[in-house]
Amino acid sequence: MNIETKSELPLYEVFIRSKNGLDHKHVGSLHASDAEMALTNARDVYTRRGEGVSIWVVKSTDIVASSPEDRGSFYEPSDDKLYRHPTFFELPDEVGHL
Repeated sequence: MNIETKSELPLYEVFIRSKNGLDHKHVGSLHASDAEMALTNARDVYTRRGEGVSIWVVKSTDIVASSPEDRGSFYEPSDDKLYRHPTFFELPDEVGHL
């Protein structure tokens, strides 16, 4: 009988949406044999006090990220598109505070 060790189990990243928030925030990582186990373990480990309303678990190997060292060349194409900046637009007085 072969028992899987922690290092053989996939690593999952855990994101929790709090009761007061609209976005999910990264709260930590855990090892699990599958996504369902990761979700259950994330609930047990990261929401013991009932602070979350939604949990996301994502295999670490499925996350694709940019590198901080490449920030100049990666973001450079958007520098000349000023219309993407919110101050480019004028809001009518009727809109109020956003």
